[in-house]
Order: sequence, then structure tokens, then C-alpha cells
Amino acid sequence: MNEIIKNLLADFGIPIFYVKLVLGLVISFFITFLSIPTIVKISRRKNLMDEPGTRSSHLRKIPNLGGIAIFYSLAVCASIFAFELFELYKFLFASLVILLYIGVMDDIVVMRAYKKLIAQIIVTALMVIGSDVRIRSMFGVFAIYELSYTVSVIFSIFTFIILINAFNLIDGIDGLSGGYSVICSALFGISYFRLGEFNYPLVVLSGVIIGSVLGFLYYNLSHYRNNKVFMGDTGSMILGFLLAFTAICFMDIFIDKELPDVPRYYLQTAPAVAVAILILPIVDTLNVIIIRLVKRQSVFGADKNHIHHSLLELGLTHRRSTVYILIYYLFIVAVAYFFRQINVNILLFIIMTLGFVGAYIPKIILKTRKKTN
Repeated sequence: MNEIIKNLLADFGIPIFYVKLVLGLVISFFITFLSIPTIVKISRRKNLMDEPGTRSSHLRKIPNLGGIAIFYSLAVCASIFAFELFELYKFLFASLVILLYIGVMDDIVVMRAYKKLIAQIIVTALMVIGSDVRIRSMFGVFAIYELSYTVSVIFSIFTFIILINAFNLIDGIDGLSGGYSVICSALFGISYFRLGEFNYPLVVLSGVIIGSVLGFLYYNLSHYRNNKVFMGDTGSMILGFLLAFTAICFMDIFIDKELPDVPRYYLQTAPAVAVAILILPIVDTLNVIIIRLVKRQSVFGADKNHIHHSLLELGLTHRRSTVYILIYYLFIVAVAYFFRQINVNILLFIIMTLGFVGAYIPKIILKTRKKTN
């Protein structure tokens, strides 16, 4: 059947890749878009709502199970239009299902931190060990190149867990985590597309992520109270996991592996470019940890030391805060792309410096205002 469809499309001069990409993006959008109203209705009826808390920036109860719709559209569209990934990475779908379960449990009854951590370790171990999705080389970062298998596994599991939880931490204002995941997926998708047709399934996956999140953002950014929804831990963990997966796959492309009929590429600064694309959750998490350690507070506690909280204190709305953050970090990605041929350690230093500058600009402006007043 697949060959018949390919032949029909070939007769019209249409590559099947473009059909998969467009259909994956469009259908995933509509699945999320059409699923969320039902989820919101059930959430309100069963009182499955996010209560305003210590680090919350909203003042009323909002349904927080939007991540279920994101998972639904991803599971359907990725398995149809990017099925090659599930053949290549045997535990990818199982990992998504486990994350769905622990995410929904946490959104409804709030799981203990150590239980979530154990589940995340299991999920990432399945991917790193079972599907061999791991960081094999540091490309000269701190003069480290190829990693031994054991070190590679431990470091990759650690990276997955950090990025999953870091992405969860930026999910504090309307549109930020959704908008950022759309941008990251678009950047990785464009990179995969430019690196050749062997990576096309990852391009389609990026398109499916974009479509599903855009469907969610329509409601997340809604001005109508009855339509508004959050992605919750379900959505943030799944998206954080998928972005970590695509980032590691991106770095893996530039490793010289003995695979037949696969083009070889090499970019010394691949880790720095990947960090630039994921700079917001990385810097935001490091910034919060540093502040908590300086104040001798628990690094696992909730507070309002995140970048988006600083912008809200300046009097900006959720939407404006989101736009400013996204524009600034797109600037960092542009810098990384422009200087991608320099030494990897120098580029990584530039990216991290710019990231922390962006994190502290709102705090400096706030302190200046308080002094003048």
C-alpha cells in the first residue's frame, strides 16, 4: 500500500516526505485543537484544576490537563507519519506512555518528587540503554572527546532528566513553554532537513510537535476564561523529553559512525549549538539553583526566582513577557549560528554568558527602579 501511494505521488512529482510533513503538522494541530474542549469540560466537571500556589502566576483555578491532548496528537501522528523512528528507537513510544502516566498522576494527585525521579530514570534508561540514544562525544568541550560507554550512559541519563525538569520549570506563564517548544522544534527540524533525507523522519516529528503545540497554544493564550488550559506536568515532561531526544540525535549526526549509505557530517560546535537552542530552560534552571544555594534554601523548593517572574514584576503581561524572552533567546541562537565555526569552548562560553545576561537584565532593571523610587 505504501509503495502504491509513493508511485501515485511520484506521478504528480510530489515527494512523499512533504506530504508526511504537511499532513503530520496539520492533523496534529486539529487533533489537539478538537480534543482540548472535551478535556476542559471534564476537568471542570471533576474539578481537575491547577490551584494557584507559591510559584503560580495565575490567580484562579485553571484546567491543567492540556498535555493529554498534546500526547494524543503526538502518538497518533508521529506513529503514522514518522513511523520509522519507532522502528529505529524501539522504546520511544513506551517512554512517552510512561511519561503520560506519571504526568497525569502528578497533575491530578501531585506525586512525590522521588517517585517522579524514579520514573524519569526508568524512562531515560529505556531510551539511552534500550534505544542507544546517548551522547557519545563532547566534541572537545573541556578537552573531552569520545566518551566511554559507561560514562556516556550516565551522562546521557543525567542530561535527559535535567532537560525534562528544566522544561517543566519554565512552564510558568501563558505561551512560554508552548512557544519555546515550537521554536526549538522548528530550529531542530530545519537543521535536520538541511542535513539530508536520512534525517527526514526527525523533520516530520518536529512538524508533528509544532502542530500539536500550536493547537494547545490557541487555548492557552485564550482571553476567554472557559477556554483557557495549561499543559501541566504531562505536557511539559513529554515536550521536555522529546526536545532532549531531538537535541541528542542532532549531536549524534555529527559523529563519524560506520553506517552504510549514510552521509557523514562534522560540526565541532554541535554541543554548543544544541545548548543555544535549549538555552532558556538550561539557564533558567541554573539561575534558580544558584539563587537558592546562595540563600541557603532547598534547591527543590518552589519560588518566584524564574526569569518570567522577574518580567512580571516589571509590570509586563504574560504575552509580552513571553515575546521578550523568546526574541532574546532567538538572538542567542542567531549568535551561535553565526559563530558556529569557532572553537566549541569559546562559543559555549559566549552562549552561556549571553544566557545569564538575559536572565539578570530584568532583575537589574527592577533594582534600578526601586532605587530611583
